[in-house]
Amino acid sequence: LPLIEDNPLSIEIGEWVINSALNQWSLWQAEGLDIPISVNIGARQLLQVDFVERLRKLLASHPTVKAGSLEMEVLETSALEDLALVSEIIEECRGLNVSFALDDFGTGYSSLTYLKRLSVAQLKIDQSFVRDMLIDPDDLAILEGVLGLANAFRREVIAEGVETIEQGEMLLNLGCDYAQGYCIARPMPAADFPAWAKAWHPDPAWAKQNSFNRDDFPLLFAGVEYRSWIAALEKYVSSGQGDAPSFDAQSSRLGRWLKTTGQLHYGEHPAFLTSRTLHEQIQGLAVELLEQQ
Repeated sequence: LPLIEDNPLSIEIGEWVINSALNQWSLWQAEGLDIPISVNIGARQLLQVDFVERLRKLLASHPTVKAGSLEMEVLETSALEDLALVSEIIEECRGLNVSFALDDFGTGYSSLTYLKRLSVAQLKIDQSFVRDMLIDPDDLAILEGVLGLANAFRREVIAEGVETIEQGEMLLNLGCDYAQGYCIARPMPAADFPAWAKAWHPDPAWAKQNSFNRDDFPLLFAGVEYRSWIAALEKYVSSGQGDAPSFDAQSSRLGRWLKTTGQLHYGEHPAFLTSRTLHEQIQGLAVELLEQQ
């Protein structure tokens, strides 16, 4: 695909993909599966002067496809080429009951401008921010920020690249209810999809998760920072290479939370008292390990 990105052939292939997707939707609908279907679309195809008219003809050639069943996914970076035109095209497509999603959100340079000027229904958070969110506080902060923006602009959010149950739990804690990734399913032949869709159920751990109260978000960040430090400590002790990871038990996110918000809201709760004791014990073990090293 990168080889033909700037070639007219990309437009022909793009239309073949849309037509194939609409055909597949009709087949699934005949089997009783009525779901929206998404199609990735390149900037060159989207910016064609007759794009909307050609899309209208494709939709007309599939009269059984229910209005609102087709969604276009456009890369955030591709909209940079002509934001005003892309905005106009999206508005015209809305008249055809075709919605848009902004793919790989967060990887471009003008995300706030996109949110203001593009009438997209969904934001798809790039998997590069999801992959390490359990061990990288910065990635978790980006996720929280994107979710906050999406909520402010009334956009739905889908997190890409969810590969573990724990990642799904964290997203639910943050208030993100939609995700895609290998943890849910790997790519499969279209013929296998209806049976999979009927049989699939979310992991029981996900069913038990609720979004965190925003006042408790510092605890989520503290947990990620703590896990990151533990992982770095284990790596240093096992390899003996590099510098020892620094960690101040009192000034860390967890240390501050235990002394302030945690103490205020949960000071007498048995789980809080246990957590504080474990925090002190782990810090003592870390000092001992580093001395032995």
